[in-house]
Amino acid sequence: MTIDESTPQAAAKIEKKTRKQRSPRETTENLSTPSPSSKQGKQKRARASRPFPAGPFEEALSFAKDIYDLGSGTPVRRLTLFDHLQRTPDSGTSRMLITNASKYGLVKGSYASEQLELTSEGKKVCDDNTSPREIARIQAKLSILDIPPFQALYDKFTNAKLPPRATLIDSMNAAGVNADHLEEAVDTFIVNLKSVGLLQNLPGADRVITVDHLLDTLPGASYSQAGQIATPSATSGQNLMTQEQAVYETTCFYITAIGSDESDERKHSNLFLASIVEPAVQTVGLKVTRADQIDKPGMITKQIMEHLFRSRLVIADLSFSNANVFYELALRHAVRLPIVQIIRHGDPIPFDVHQMRTVIIDNRDIYTLLPNVEIYKSEIASQARRALEAGNEIDTPVSMYFPQARLSL
Repeated sequence: MTIDESTPQAAAKIEKKTRKQRSPRETTENLSTPSPSSKQGKQKRARASRPFPAGPFEEALSFAKDIYDLGSGTPVRRLTLFDHLQRTPDSGTSRMLITNASKYGLVKGSYASEQLELTSEGKKVCDDNTSPREIARIQAKLSILDIPPFQALYDKFTNAKLPPRATLIDSMNAAGVNADHLEEAVDTFIVNLKSVGLLQNLPGADRVITVDHLLDTLPGASYSQAGQIATPSATSGQNLMTQEQAVYETTCFYITAIGSDESDERKHSNLFLASIVEPAVQTVGLKVTRADQIDKPGMITKQIMEHLFRSRLVIADLSFSNANVFYELALRHAVRLPIVQIIRHGDPIPFDVHQMRTVIIDNRDIYTLLPNVEIYKSEIASQARRALEAGNEIDTPVSMYFPQARLSL
């Protein structure tokens, strides 16, 4: 007998029969398996990206000026640019540099682009013919006002004393920054404020100033940030660790001129370690170890080399032009692992390592050091984060000339 499938009753019977023929597993899969678009949506929600550039504005501006100088304001080939800068074009740090310059509104193009070009504001801020007031206005706009979470904090604390770090972190969280990036966001915000002149020492307090106030103070603006010096404790002999206890993945090895107990080198190292380096490194989840804190019989040179080759991060203090420090720095450069360079004001940075960004700490007297301790900590923490993100693709003087060369255990 032929059934007329066009009638509603026949269609209902066919659908009922089809449902019975489906296996329970098939029915369950149809109900529970999300569509590809749904999967993609969940994956996107799971990845929390930074709502701010992953580096300070000052570094991105320096890169933009390199583009301007090479092309005289015209587009330049990406490969030609990095060859001119003697840097590896496809390394993690080079890619990050392009990405950050783009996020700051200085550069058009990505790390995969054939050419890189400055934006209109990027050209103006790099052009010597642009007035200092206009340059300052553009820098404030690109580094703070055009970055939503930074603008939120700037609007909140303008004309007020820069609050404690905990308050800044809470405010950055309220501005929509993910918990994983709060410390980094605060450090970048502080460094940007300082570098563009929006943090100034006014009578009675260090304050976040308005852009108009900044423009009125040009060209001789003076600015700093309050901070506190911790009591040096490195000479106490406590917190010694055995070699077996050293967990390299959570270790920052601090290479520095140590000297004898009462020497200037030891006092300098203790002060920098306790007041600046340790607090900065704690924000990236690492613990600092210095050579004299490694408590194990044997050749100290072997222990130092193990820390140089295996520590997650190395901070090299180039102060006093100590020969041992530069020897250890060269070894770290050869393994191309994360490194941050610091130096006291007045000491020369040798030409061979001048290409590497170095944090200069002015400790000539308490009046120059004290107001800027928090700034120095933020600068070190910011560089440490970017170095750790680059992993084993750090650009060093060795990799610039021999990109494939790498010393490994």
